Amino acid sequence: MTTMTEASVREFKMPDVGEGLTEAEILKWYVQPGDTVTDGQVVCEVETAKAAVELPIPYDGVVRELHFPEGTTVDVGTAIIAVDVSGGAAPAAEQPAPAAEQPAPAAEQPPAPRPTDEPKAEGSGRQPVLVGYGVATSSTRRRPRKGPEVPVQQASTAIQTELNGHGAATPAAPAGLERPLAKPPVRKLAKDLGVDLTTVVPTGPDGIITREDVHAAVAQAQAPRQEAPVAAAPAPAPAAVSYDSARETRIPVKGVRKATAAAMVGSAFTAPHVTEFVTVDVTRTMKLVEELKQDKEFAGLRVNPLLLIAKALLVAIKRNPDINASWDEAAQEIVVKHYVNLGIAAATPRGLIVPNIKDAHAKTMPQLAESLGELVSTARDGKTSPAAMQGGTVTITNVGVFGVDTGTPLLNPGESAILAVGAIKLQPWVHKGKVKPRQVTTLALSFDHRLVDGELGSKVLADVAAILEQPKRLITWA
Repeated sequence: MTTMTEASVREFKMPDVGEGLTEAEILKWYVQPGDTVTDGQVVCEVETAKAAVELPIPYDGVVRELHFPEGTTVDVGTAIIAVDVSGGAAPAAEQPAPAAEQPAPAAEQPPAPRPTDEPKAEGSGRQPVLVGYGVATSSTRRRPRKGPEVPVQQASTAIQTELNGHGAATPAAPAGLERPLAKPPVRKLAKDLGVDLTTVVPTGPDGIITREDVHAAVAQAQAPRQEAPVAAAPAPAPAAVSYDSARETRIPVKGVRKATAAAMVGSAFTAPHVTEFVTVDVTRTMKLVEELKQDKEFAGLRVNPLLLIAKALLVAIKRNPDINASWDEAAQEIVVKHYVNLGIAAATPRGLIVPNIKDAHAKTMPQLAESLGELVSTARDGKTSPAAMQGGTVTITNVGVFGVDTGTPLLNPGESAILAVGAIKLQPWVHKGKVKPRQVTTLALSFDHRLVDGELGSKVLADVAAILEQPKRLITWA
């Protein structure tokens, strides 16, 4: 990746297009190097952990470089495209270096330091050179000659021995140190064990090395050797994964699917879930749906059973407001919401997403129908914005569209309840004392048992069921 340093080149960084997102995958580039772009023009489409989002460029100019190809996951804050805002100046790599950054001519350099004073090209390298000043010779040091390292304790022992008049320097001892004090049997033990007495710390009187000192030195030397393989051994390389591509397909977990997986694991192992069920005769609700389709007030709007179920849940929340809450772990508080952002689970090619209708509690039935239609169509097109998936308070998931009777849904993080709607089927049902074919469905309400007890959860579920059995209650209870 080429680094742009000139003032005319602007680097556009991957923005945080959602609350707290850390990365996004580049799905498609709409521009190429050399293309002219204008302020507000969409240059690429990225997929975050919540949705696919189109990114506009914030200035005019000519595209100089695309830093990442399509399919690359990029961290938020990383430059993804370079744009020349001056109208196409040469790349920074082709510009001559500024005069202040060019090395000074050889004639202006002071005489080079003596070889003995010149720092080695090791570690942190040479000192920085200031033009006109050179390297300060006082900061350089002569490299010490290689030789056996002398522990401080050994030097102290040698000095003490000299003061007490014991021992004499021998050719085998390092320069400046006297021969270690030890009795012949101890010297033989050290020789047999391969211990250099100059490395042993004496504990005997007058600095004499004892047998225990030799054994302690052996134990100390063996301990690092035993631990080193464990600490320094490189981790074994992961075995190459082999599979039959004709019989298996592997799909990388990223984007929406990755976020959904993490959220569901967190929800399942954080909030204690309780799920209650009720089977409901919704024959009258289905008749009302057909009537609303013919109503002029709903002309052009999407009217289906989900609309009435959503309205029934909103009425039940109004009657039981404590169900619309969240758990604040840090503050150890229950936060009751005085608004309802109604989430609707939607299956998309990128995975399950849950956009929500803001302030759904304040909408009339036609307004709610309009919002539901927009939410569904936007989700199917993959254009749901991250903002539309933030701040939900309660959710509905309609598994009945797949022919499923019911389920035990998991809560969305930060919410206290989720209602699952099963398939509506014609079933034998006792109605007015007689068995008749009726439209029947099963509802399942999962809630966070930390803040919703069985009584509150049961009241909400019973209210929803009562409204769907007698939809006229929408008028009297609303």
